[in-house]
Amino acid sequence: MGTNAVRHLGDYIRDQRRDSNVSLRQLAKLAGVSNPYLSQIERGLRKPSAEILQQIAKALRISAEALYVQAGILEQREGSGAVSDAVHADELLNDRQKQVLLEIYDSFRKENAANPVAAPSGEAARGATEPLATKKAPAKRPAKAAAKPKPRTTATPDDITPSAPGGTP
Repeated sequence: MGTNAVRHLGDYIRDQRRDSNVSLRQLAKLAGVSNPYLSQIERGLRKPSAEILQQIAKALRISAEALYVQAGILEQREGSGAVSDAVHADELLNDRQKQVLLEIYDSFRKENAANPVAAPSGEAARGATEPLATKKAPAKRPAKAAAKPKPRTTATPDDITPSAPGGTP
């Protein structure tokens, strides 16, 4: 990892810390690292290990994957960062719930990647999530009065019984 990449990672961590309204000292304590060490990471002077990045991510309530991507440990996976970051940022969920949600999300993505037909899109996807109360029930037809049978005046093919061979029906 080059000096610019380390500096970029430090800037990213600093931005995330500031966005979370957490002081450097608070983050150091939450992440279990020393204040000077965290300061050096943010200034791009130190390259943290994957374990330290995971501790920082947990303390910031962001995806460790996002930090790994910034550090060059992982490549960016298309489409998964926003959901993962949102789940990690939700303060009403505990760590186990977050982990389960992300595992379910990943399993759905893998399933849909393997079977693209199963992944609804566009209007069909929106219609599937539309509340039932907004869908209109089919219009009822007025009940018809029972019709009286009309007397037959002419014979129909149903009235004629075929005769058996040899003469009598």
